[in-house]
Amino acid sequence: MLRAVTAEIERWPLRTPFRIARGVRTEAEVIVVTISEHGVTGRGEGSVTPRYGENVEQVLAQARRVAGEVAAGLTREEIRRVMPPGSARNAIDCALWDLAAKRGEIAATAPLPPVTSAITLGIDTPERMATAAAAVRDARLVKVKVDGREPEACLRAVRATLPDTRLIVDANESWTMAQVEALQPVLAGLDIAFLEQPLPAADDAALEGFRGPVPICADESCHVAADVARLRNRYAYVNIKLDKTGGLTEALALHAAARDANMGVMVGCMISTSLAIAPALQIAARADCADLDGPWWLAGDRAGGVGIAPDGTVTPPAPDFWGPPRLIDTGTPD
Repeated sequence: MLRAVTAEIERWPLRTPFRIARGVRTEAEVIVVTISEHGVTGRGEGSVTPRYGENVEQVLAQARRVAGEVAAGLTREEIRRVMPPGSARNAIDCALWDLAAKRGEIAATAPLPPVTSAITLGIDTPERMATAAAAVRDARLVKVKVDGREPEACLRAVRATLPDTRLIVDANESWTMAQVEALQPVLAGLDIAFLEQPLPAADDAALEGFRGPVPICADESCHVAADVARLRNRYAYVNIKLDKTGGLTEALALHAAARDANMGVMVGCMISTSLAIAPALQIAARADCADLDGPWWLAGDRAGGVGIAPDGTVTPPAPDFWGPPRLIDTGTPD
């Protein structure tokens, strides 16, 4: 019996515009893959990412091109060989994980714990970012988006508003190496936990051997486990996002590779619904830091999805929402 496989586009409006160094978004475009077999259905979501040359129609076509192979029984490991990493593979991989879990085929151990997620502040003027910071005063961890124009002023405004909150900074590839070097004392003085992807991914060889007082995390530079060997002398952390790895299967491999290289691990997300966050919680339970506030930006989320409290605590979704409601047993130490 062949599986039934569908892939569809969904668009989810945001409750407020989201600004980063590359532009402004007002909705989340995702594809949702469903795979049904013997009356059981698994779901997976991929968030389309223009930064990596994706648009929603191309991602949908990519998923549908392999639908016949998936229907015929393509496995999660085989998908890693026949599809490139990205949001289409993520949606299929996570749907297969969900299907296997609902069929009782996934070994799991302890219950998934709540995790503390960063709440993100988008780019704006220093004055408006201070106002936005005041609105998330209860958050235990805040990610501050900046670009190359006036990062110091924006960071000082946020820190003045949130004097005791743990802050991370995300430049989204907008800085030069000169800025990285010049702003290290500023970041250290503002007690920034770490700096995320300051340089364009194509230019990050300039970070080889660089060691400043504030650790640096690879985001756009890091996609799959094989990237770790190139990045280990440039960055202290990697940001694992399932839409970059192409699913939970590769994300678990990337996590293992980063730990083997003695690198810190952050788990992140695109703007998405809880269907994308649920599998990412499997990595978050093993990570040093989480940024999983994607649904927080939406005007509405899926029923039964994750909870996000004002302090950033993310609680797992309803038990039947996605996958096992417990930590997947990978057979390797966390």
